[in-house]
Amino acid sequence: MAEELLTLRDCLRWCASAFAHGQQGKPLYYGHGTDNAWDEAVALVLGALRLPPDSGNEVLDARLLRGERERIIALARLRVEQRLPLPYLLGEAHFAGHLFCVDARVLIPRSPIAELIEDGFSAWFPERDPASVLDLCTGCGCIGIAAALALPTSEVILADLSQDALAVARRNITRFELGGRVKAVHSDLFSALEGRRFELIVCNPPYVDARDLANMPAEFRHEPALALGSGADGLELTRRLLREARAHLTDDGVLITEVGNSERQLVEAFPELPFVWVEFERGGHGVFALTARDLDALSTDMHQEDSDVR
Repeated sequence: MAEELLTLRDCLRWCASAFAHGQQGKPLYYGHGTDNAWDEAVALVLGALRLPPDSGNEVLDARLLRGERERIIALARLRVEQRLPLPYLLGEAHFAGHLFCVDARVLIPRSPIAELIEDGFSAWFPERDPASVLDLCTGCGCIGIAAALALPTSEVILADLSQDALAVARRNITRFELGGRVKAVHSDLFSALEGRRFELIVCNPPYVDARDLANMPAEFRHEPALALGSGADGLELTRRLLREARAHLTDDGVLITEVGNSERQLVEAFPELPFVWVEFERGGHGVFALTARDLDALSTDMHQEDSDVR
C-alpha cells in the first residue's frame, strides 16, 4: 500500500474511502472532532504529518516519505479495525482553540463550554476575570487550562477523582507553562477542597444514563467509563454537585455545569432551582448556569429536610 500512496492527496482519498466503508458492514462513528469520513481523513492525515489543520490546497500534491505514508496507513487501519477514536491515535485534541495532550486515561474534549471560555464567561463576568476558578471533573484539564489562557488574572484549580486523569492534566499544565496559576488536585468532587471558595465553578461531570451508556457506539467504549456513566438517570454525580456546590462558591459566585441529554431529568429532579440553559452559536446543549444565590434555595430545602428528620 505504501508503494502506491505517494502524495498527500493519495492518502486523503484512500483514508476517506476506508472510513466510509468501515469494516464488515460496521460504519465508523464520528463524534470526537468531526462528523463525516472526509473530515476524519483530513484530520488524520494532517495530524499524522504534524501539519496545521488549516493547511491549504498547496500541500495536496506534496510527495510523502515512505515512513510518513506507513504511519498514515497504520493509523487509518487502527481507526477502522479497532474503532479507536482519532484523538487517541494522534495523542492530541483541539479544544477552545488550543491543542491538548490526550490518551485513553481521559475523556476526549468536546464540550460546548469551549464557546463560553472563548468569550471569557462575559455573561457572568463582564468587567473583570473571576479571581478564582475551579474545574471539577477536569479530565485532561482542557476546560480549566483553556479558562486560564482566556482569563489571564484568574487562579485555577483542576480537580478529579482519577489519578490517571490528573497525570494527563499535569502534563497539559506543563505544556502551556501555567504552573504558576493552575494547580491539579486529587479530589472526589469537593472532598479535598474543604474551606475553599471560588467565584466560578465549571463542571463537565459524567452524565450518561445507563440506557445510553449501553447503546454507545464502539468508539466511546475506549473512553474511561468513570468519565461517562453516572447511575441509572445520569445524574448521580450532579445531584451531589448541586447539594455541595453552594458551600464552595463565593456569595456572587456562579456554577456552570454540563448534563447533556439528562437536562429534562435534572429539571424534574430539582424544580426549585431556576436553571439558566445556555444557548450556543456553534451547537451543543444541556449546559446550565446557577448563581450562588440560586443555590441558596436548595440549601434552605436541605436544612428543612434535616429539621423534619429530627
